[in-house]
Amino acid sequence: MELILASNNAHKLKEIREALGDSFEVRSLQEKGITEDIPETHDTLEGNAIEKAHYIYTKYGISCFADDTGLEVEALDNRPGVYSARYAGPNCSFADNVNKLLHEMQGQRQRAACFRTVIALVEQGRVYTFEGKVEGCITETPKGDEGFGYDPVFQPEDYSKTFAEMQLSEKNKISHRARAVHQFVEFLKNRM
Repeated sequence: MELILASNNAHKLKEIREALGDSFEVRSLQEKGITEDIPETHDTLEGNAIEKAHYIYTKYGISCFADDTGLEVEALDNRPGVYSARYAGPNCSFADNVNKLLHEMQGQRQRAACFRTVIALVEQGRVYTFEGKVEGCITETPKGDEGFGYDPVFQPEDYSKTFAEMQLSEKNKISHRARAVHQFVEFLKNRM
């Protein structure tokens, strides 16, 4: 079964493809010849995920899914949240975002955080959503070279290493995205 992901993020695509396995063929927008930027104008992860999937469905008539992920840090009133990808400003890098987060966390003893992913599927005009969440904390310094985004500073609960210190296969057993994808896959398999 072919699925269209309303994203061109290579890291995200790799994680989702591995999590979905061989039962589904996931294509990026670029692989479908769609190169435009998709708007993200909502102040919730759910709103952005639905908006991205609905945009592609409405404009191209293709059923597709999209996700939005946010890191919510308790001491920062759940920031960066929906702004996680552009926390340090427009055209910022992963490192810029991590550096801003660590700067804001200097001196903070309360380091609890969670990662949340919401997947929205728009199929024949109907919207379905799936959410995954993992609790953890923000480390004092980046650790590890795997993953992307905030992975070097996010240590999941009950683990002694960050997401960036884990192999992708290990991360995909416990991550927020993996949990949302698992719900998504179960939904799709129940309809096959």
